[in-house]
Amino acid sequence: MTNTPVCVIGLGLIGGSVMRAAAAAGREVFGYNRSVDAVQAATADGFDATEDLDEALTRAAKENALIVLAVPGPALAQMLGRVRDLAPQCPLTDVTSVKSCVLDEVRAVGLLDRFVGGHPMAGTAESGWAAGDARLFVGAPWVISVDDHVDPDIWTLVMNLALDCGAVVVPARSDEHDAAAATISHLPHLLAEALAATAGEVPLAFALAAGSFRDGTRVAATAPDLVRAMCEANADQVLPVLDRTLHLLNLARAALAEGNPLTELVDAGHAARVRYDSFSRPEIVTIVVGENNWREELAAEGRAGGVIRSALPTLDSRG
Repeated sequence: MTNTPVCVIGLGLIGGSVMRAAAAAGREVFGYNRSVDAVQAATADGFDATEDLDEALTRAAKENALIVLAVPGPALAQMLGRVRDLAPQCPLTDVTSVKSCVLDEVRAVGLLDRFVGGHPMAGTAESGWAAGDARLFVGAPWVISVDDHVDPDIWTLVMNLALDCGAVVVPARSDEHDAAAATISHLPHLLAEALAATAGEVPLAFALAAGSFRDGTRVAATAPDLVRAMCEANADQVLPVLDRTLHLLNLARAALAEGNPLTELVDAGHAARVRYDSFSRPEIVTIVVGENNWREELAAEGRAGGVIRSALPTLDSRG
């Protein structure tokens, strides 16, 4: 636990969960939401929240708080503009599911030197303050960007927040994160939507639906505007993996049409799933944040499956 205050901008599922988890870790945390109802609900639950954005950011500037942007992608540009105007010296991170486009927005408003991107890989199909959970991030991967511009002190602040929330930290470059997220997050959303829509056209389907349908369509219950925002923002990375999936499905279709076995797709899919179930996450412990090539070393460790479970040392801590 560290003493750096946290200012959460946006108190929906993820932002609200960050507020709860940070408070549970003993952090001073306050936040903003544009919805008066959400602010009133957060306040009733004992949290420090306001519907006045300028008030929250002015306070963040005064306390040098770590600002966490937890708003939908389309609102980022406006929020970043207010941060630039009212709290430009504050350390800044986000929880958005596409990192490269956020990086571009941050660069455009001149806040790059204060920014470290983040993405907790956790969530549910629910949304809003009421859906938040202080334990949402426990054991979950929380990606923290190690792009070339990243300041080691701000990176350490974001790492400590993620660890305080119970997550395991996965260091990654923004472009590599987006390519991976396209395969394990954005593509599954599209597949779930297609499966649900297809089943919805068969009169008996919902009456027979059980575990396979439920599991395969779980994320289709996510608010449609959120799904559109994440997939559209990462279109350059989603397109090739969607093409690859369509190719595999077309091969399966051809096999069925010709009376051939589905061995190739089914065996490959089963083998990949087994590899996932046994995938190890070795702990990253030897890298010192701020030393020469620390970003490159962390990116390589993350690429190989490494995670951070307890705070890494920094140059200052090593004397």
